[in-house]
Amino acid sequence: MAIRYPKGMFRSARLKLTLFYLVILVCFSLVVTVAARVLAEREYNRSVSAQLSEVRDMFWGSRWQKIDTEITVLRPDRALTNIQNDEAEMVRQHLNRDFMVINSLALLIGGVLSYWFAGRTLRPIEEAHRAQARFASDASHELRTPLASMRVENEVFLRQPSFTQEEAREQIESNLEEVQRLETLSNNLLALTHYEHSALSLSKVDVVAVAEEAVERAKVQADSRKASLVIDVKPASVHGHHDSLVQLLGILLDNAIKYGPREGKIVIHGQRQGGQYIVRVKDQGPGIAKDDLPHIFERLYRSDKARTAKAGGYGLGLALAREIAKANQGNITAKNNKDGGACLEVRLNLDR
Repeated sequence: MAIRYPKGMFRSARLKLTLFYLVILVCFSLVVTVAARVLAEREYNRSVSAQLSEVRDMFWGSRWQKIDTEITVLRPDRALTNIQNDEAEMVRQHLNRDFMVINSLALLIGGVLSYWFAGRTLRPIEEAHRAQARFASDASHELRTPLASMRVENEVFLRQPSFTQEEAREQIESNLEEVQRLETLSNNLLALTHYEHSALSLSKVDVVAVAEEAVERAKVQADSRKASLVIDVKPASVHGHHDSLVQLLGILLDNAIKYGPREGKIVIHGQRQGGQYIVRVKDQGPGIAKDDLPHIFERLYRSDKARTAKAGGYGLGLALAREIAKANQGNITAKNNKDGGACLEVRLNLDR
């Protein structure tokens, strides 16, 4: 059963993050608005003071008097002050209206942009959550399968009124096979976690030595299918971790041996290319389906589950290979050979 996250969880998180972005934007807009208004009023007051100073200098000590002696005598600077006060009030009204319009537009546009940025921010988290849920579901299924198989076999076996020593041996051997499958699965899961969260100590590594060691370890499996392993690796040193690179090539060889034809040929080719070193593992199998190419490095992904289960795989090998390549500051890709078969390519950095 797949692990499900609460309905609308990410939608709610997106709205909360949008609100958070919007609050920050509004606060920033208000700070800018207040600062702009303070600066505008300061500049206006400075201009007013300069005008008053000029008027006082021009008309200092003089008076303008109306013919009617009952009318109050006025000074020019006081008349100018009254005019400026009226203008100041008008300017404040215009500023308030303009700042309100600007902040409203900022709120509207900012809301749209905040919602979009929130979606962009949460997208990797959502994808990681879905991948984790899918992985946990698939892993639990893979763990249940051998356990259920052992349970059924043992129950059927124990229901027999009697059994021979040879039958008991066969049953124990069958159980051991399932235990070994579980051990392989758990070891691969632990290795995936290790390479995802632990940094390797990288140093100068001889590519030829890595290839020879990986081939030596794969000989028994290759002999069981009468497959030939050919090393065509040009001497070079890469910046990586020796043991993990041996494990990486071992996974690629294991994959090629399992899904390549019996009595087939598997070639390990390596050469320099610019500032990198390219290692290719080629087989003569049926190749990889076009629809499967983008997914073969995903955890527990199997294009043909029946065939993979028969070969004893769980779909973790290539996912582990990808993590090892990343831990060695490299990458891995897959493609099909023009003349048939699959080609897995690892790019590593040269040690200079």
